[in-house]
Amino acid sequence: MELTRRTIKSYVLRQGRLTRGQQQALEQLWPVYGIDFKAERLDLAALFKRSAPITLEIGFGNGESLHQQAVSNPQNNYLGIEVHRPGVGHLLHLANDAGIANLRVINHDAVEVLQQQIADNSLDCVQLFFPDPWHKKRHHKRRIVNAYFIQLIYQKLKPGGLFHLATDWEDYAEHMIAELEQAKGFSNTVGKANYAEKTGRPSTKFEHRGQRLGHGVWDLVFRKESVD
Repeated sequence: MELTRRTIKSYVLRQGRLTRGQQQALEQLWPVYGIDFKAERLDLAALFKRSAPITLEIGFGNGESLHQQAVSNPQNNYLGIEVHRPGVGHLLHLANDAGIANLRVINHDAVEVLQQQIADNSLDCVQLFFPDPWHKKRHHKRRIVNAYFIQLIYQKLKPGGLFHLATDWEDYAEHMIAELEQAKGFSNTVGKANYAEKTGRPSTKFEHRGQRLGHGVWDLVFRKESVD
């Protein structure tokens, strides 16, 4: 299927100040864990030096949740995408301290990475936890979860692969589930219009902040239907 390319960014690139440790991690550990953006397909098996189930997380924030997953599931490979350099530096530091080999990081726009670097039918799971809700109505067009993005994820997942989302904004959860329920090729793993239980993912910094503010949390898990 030919997708119509979107040009509206779902984020504003903040020039956050890097700590000394984050800067050192970016300088010293990028050759170990980092992947430079190039307009060519990645060979994921060669990248990780093995074939294993691969989870892609989009917008990992400070990286602590993704790091915990990689440590807890050494049998899986993890690829994280984040545009903000302080979070990338923090994750590189965590990964190095833990001595893990099943994690790689890309510091670039996730949509462009999906379009140009990730092969179709190559991912076992895609995670999108607590994306910017753009809660003001005039900003809803910036929300990353839309028909184009969902079909892009569909293309990159293997048949039977999972798309796991979470948000602490109820109206965004309603938007997500409505978009996914009407998307061709996806099925809700817990039944139509139902939200999933929080299982298999560590809590995130954004989740804790939302809970302190009295927000709820909504998880959605959709499966790419197998091709007959």
